[in-house]
Amino acid sequence: MSTIILTEDGSPTLQSAQFGVTYHSIHGALQETETVFINAALRYKAETQQDLSILGIGFGTGLNAFMTYLAAKQEGLKIDYLGVEAYPIDMKTVAQLNYATLLDAATEQEAFLQLHASHNTKVALSPDFSFCKQVCTFQELDFTEQFDIVYYDAFAPNAQPELWETELLSKMYQALKPTGVLTTYCAKGAFKRALKSVGFTVEGLPGPIGKREMTRALK
Repeated sequence: MSTIILTEDGSPTLQSAQFGVTYHSIHGALQETETVFINAALRYKAETQQDLSILGIGFGTGLNAFMTYLAAKQEGLKIDYLGVEAYPIDMKTVAQLNYATLLDAATEQEAFLQLHASHNTKVALSPDFSFCKQVCTFQELDFTEQFDIVYYDAFAPNAQPELWETELLSKMYQALKPTGVLTTYCAKGAFKRALKSVGFTVEGLPGPIGKREMTRALK
């Protein structure tokens, strides 16, 4: 069971009872997603490509997928998004997350709910945004050069260290197309060394509020 808590930018996140960590930065869920995933990955790739395939590792509250949907609609991008989640949150909790209102997109609340209601079935939220939430562990994934972007938003290394080691990161490298990009909030030295060991070129970027640095890894 997870508990809703308010982050410093006024947006909610969840505190995981199972893993003892929050789903987003306590300094602000919205600003973290905007910095780490929308700006550093989506808009970065959209500079040269308008049709993008995204793998979201850690679907969680659905905020990354929802903000991607809104940004893509605003900027005329075509997106195929696969979100992966081993522990989906219940719809009662989902209904209490007011992201659509906070993002001045109250009319898109139904799309946000649809992201959560969809399990292992592809749905079209718009003519240019297709989505599927795959309910499985990250270790079960097996893709080869299928994605342009990986949003790596797993629980923190102190909670699930196995998700930040070479075995799974090698799967991420394999899943990306040539010139693909992976972004994450984590900037630990051991993690960056693991990324390099499986073939990524690693960049340290200014992090969201509350974090000095984040990571962008290029294939």
